Amino acid sequence: MKSFQRLTKTADELLIAEFFRRSAGEWHSDRRYYTLPAGEVKEMTSLIQIRFLQPGCPELQQLAQLHGLADEKVLACGAEVTWNSAESVSGRKQSSGSTLFGALGEVLYRDRGFATTEPVTASFYFTNPQTLCLRTEYKGSVFEEELKLIGDRYRTRQTIISRAGAQQMIGQYLEKRLK
Repeated sequence: MKSFQRLTKTADELLIAEFFRRSAGEWHSDRRYYTLPAGEVKEMTSLIQIRFLQPGCPELQQLAQLHGLADEKVLACGAEVTWNSAESVSGRKQSSGSTLFGALGEVLYRDRGFATTEPVTASFYFTNPQTLCLRTEYKGSVFEEELKLIGDRYRTRQTIISRAGAQQMIGQYLEKRLK
């Protein structure tokens, strides 16, 4: 039964493949981070590029190997995200990098986390075909994220970071498609 199961994609895998396809392209992201409980606010802008990854591509095979998956071609689809971020007011460069995502069932495999360069996994679900929700846990922190496609030109994101049951940070993002 297991081999038959891998010949067909789950509903979650079909939804996330469509979500990644619709997200592919170049985006401008306005970001605001609220540090709790102090309420400090940090504003950033980012240029983001998202590339849809087909099943069996070299990047997804590499990701499967990184996670020790027995079949390196098992990931149903994925995305490569690259970014360059700067502070909104000063324009000072903050970060740049890339990360790989690969989906299998209700699990999203990543080559790195928000606050670690180690590979991590997230559980995911959809509240509707345009709204992806993720939950990632590592090193005592929980990252809950909601990404919402709004038509073809906009996305919103919200991330809540908690540690030991207390919220530490809220990130809110408005992303506008460039290409």
